[in-house]
Amino acid sequence: MRVAAAQFAVLTDVSANLATVLRMVDQAAECKPDVIVLPEFCNHCAWYPDQEYAYDVGVDLHGDFVAAVAAKAKAYGCYIMLNCTVRREYPKLTVTNILLGSQGQIVATSDKQTLMGNENNFATRATALCPIIDTPHAKLGMYSCMDGVIPETARGLALRGAQVLLNSLNSFAHDEADLHIPVRAAENKVFVVSACKSGPLVPAEMTKIVAQRLKVAPEFVQGAGDSQIIAPDGTVLARAPKQVEAVIWADIDPNAANDKTWPDGTDSFATRRPALYKPIAQKPSDTPPTPPAAPQIKAAAFQVVAKDEAVYGDALRLAITDGAKLLVLPELAFLPDGVVKDVVTAQRQSTEFVAMLRRVLQGSDAIVATSVVKNGAHVGVLIDANGICLRQPQLHLSQRHAWHTALGDGVHWFDTAWGRLAVLPAADALYPETCRLLALQGVNVLAVCTQVQAAWETQYGLPERAAENRINAVIATRPSEFGTSCVCAASLDFTLWAEWSKPFDGNISTPDMLTADLHSAFVIHTIYPAASANRFVSQKTNLVDGRPWWLCGPIVAN
Repeated sequence: MRVAAAQFAVLTDVSANLATVLRMVDQAAECKPDVIVLPEFCNHCAWYPDQEYAYDVGVDLHGDFVAAVAAKAKAYGCYIMLNCTVRREYPKLTVTNILLGSQGQIVATSDKQTLMGNENNFATRATALCPIIDTPHAKLGMYSCMDGVIPETARGLALRGAQVLLNSLNSFAHDEADLHIPVRAAENKVFVVSACKSGPLVPAEMTKIVAQRLKVAPEFVQGAGDSQIIAPDGTVLARAPKQVEAVIWADIDPNAANDKTWPDGTDSFATRRPALYKPIAQKPSDTPPTPPAAPQIKAAAFQVVAKDEAVYGDALRLAITDGAKLLVLPELAFLPDGVVKDVVTAQRQSTEFVAMLRRVLQGSDAIVATSVVKNGAHVGVLIDANGICLRQPQLHLSQRHAWHTALGDGVHWFDTAWGRLAVLPAADALYPETCRLLALQGVNVLAVCTQVQAAWETQYGLPERAAENRINAVIATRPSEFGTSCVCAASLDFTLWAEWSKPFDGNISTPDMLTADLHSAFVIHTIYPAASANRFVSQKTNLVDGRPWWLCGPIVAN
């Protein structure tokens, strides 16, 4: 099938905005697509003086605005996803995706599940799941903007069988395109077609005022553009320029989204553990008490693997001398290739390796994270000078560790002097549910001991785990063509409408990242444990507690 996305600006004249929408549909139709995706808030820019005005400029589902776009869908024989504020029972409004069919009919609608900032002041969140729309071309799902900054909405659509996700956006954030949009494709092994606004996001006379309130420069109160079409492996098939009108398109095979296997042969959906994920679908409660977290510490992500104790010892001591309090090693770091050929031998080697690490740590308050073989299981461990202080058995089956079948019974953590720390071995951190569970337990630093298998893991996947949960993530892997070890620090500047310590650069939630060179032994970087306590990306929008928990049934369904 051929999919297209159009990006453009709309302002305050609803009739003029409709003319723009129709013009851009005409332009997109030139490539003869099967589906056209339009941006969020097509009827009016998302800025209103009061609720009465917001309701007045909303559209009726069966009114003239929607009917005019539906006529274009019929004329071109294609599907069009239109997003508008829709009038419900007065004065209720929803931010709604409307899928128009090739016969000019409304095929499906879905309301936005996670409202962003000011949207909370005039719109109501979704009360029902988006249907999976089975078209002659593909099974489609729809979501909007902030719904893609958190993992639950796209995850639920993919679990229910959607092959192609249609995403409408009204965002000035550059990390939508650089991080949030592509990761939803790669982690769910689906196609994502995203259309973002370009041009002014508020009336011209409000630009400086809104910029001042948001604490950003006026030039950032513009739609980011960067509309994209992403393949199930995270490959960008098409990408529009920033902040200008544009149409992009690509030919895709929806059946490619049926294969959920990772490069090592693991079925990423069949190996999920829905019973463990139950808290995600429960109403947020007070976060468990956590000890005071340090404003900052240094953490090191290693990628050296060697049997020689001196090599490891020298590298670890160097990081400790440089001030690192957390030292994260790749999974099974005592094995150069990370492959367990004999479980009994690997268990003996694990014991010897832990003893070596303890010797290195003597006289230090640093903590090492890695994974070992214990009682026939693959176990993430935290080690200090006194020995192992936390064990985290691998939670999901993995083909590259087929010998490991004794799965863990949940996530665990360890309270250090500087923050609440957890460790995940193997591919456990690639499952968005796992890191969400840690965030719900107040974890602010995560050690990931892994071996990356695909470029999307280091480019999008693991940094997104830090971003969507406000967790500092220290990621260690053996270096390869797919990526190297890195440290992702929770950014100190995060909440819009609040003062930032540095000028806004277009990125809201992207962590402060430092990546190791291919041939370096480790990378050391400052992380900010205390910063993870702030999860408010904007007013009334909490990344973790603001998840649409009442619509997360598909995530926890067996």
